[in-house]
Amino acid sequence: MPTTAPTAASTTPGWERPVLSRYLDPLELVWLATARRLGITLRRDPSIFSRTDGSGTLWLGPRDDLDADDTLCQMLLHELCHWITNGVDAFTAQDWGFPLDDADDPREFACLRLQAWLADTHGLRGMLGPTGKYREYYDRLGPDALAPLDDSATEATVVQLAHAAVARVQQPPFHPHVAQAMTATAALRDVVAPFLDSYATELDDDELPSLWAAQGP
Repeated sequence: MPTTAPTAASTTPGWERPVLSRYLDPLELVWLATARRLGITLRRDPSIFSRTDGSGTLWLGPRDDLDADDTLCQMLLHELCHWITNGVDAFTAQDWGFPLDDADDPREFACLRLQAWLADTHGLRGMLGPTGKYREYYDRLGPDALAPLDDSATEATVVQLAHAAVARVQQPPFHPHVAQAMTATAALRDVVAPFLDSYATELDDDELPSLWAAQGP
């Protein structure tokens, strides 16, 4: 017998909807594209927090290991600031040329100042802060991200390195890609801003405000 074709008001037995695309949070799309424009491939690895091997691959820990206010955008921005602070050639060095002994390297603090300076260009400092213990230093920075916190020699070195990093981020290969990503991030913030007063999550007893509402210093 010939098979009866499905009518407009019926379904084909056994039919499964084809998956033809993948949804991404728009902010993640912006920063994943920025990474690719800069020659970086991002992957997840449950055994590490973040790592590079100098090949252009950046590994980050899985999403489930992150805090509620951690985002791919913020973590990738921090890694880019490491690279920028240490210089273009740091791309081919493991972990951007940082030692893994957890020492307080002045370049780490200069990286935080660059991150704050970039965020300040669009009023995003509260949203784009780093995770981990170095957030304490980031949050201590005043309205001028390049102003020293004291008159110590260490702070003078940090500020000098930060000024060099700010100059570097405004030159190729970092410019215009980082600037464009910051502009897009601010535009997305402006799009969601009218909805923040009605925001509520689908999680029970979740009283955390939206990260999109985070303000600057």
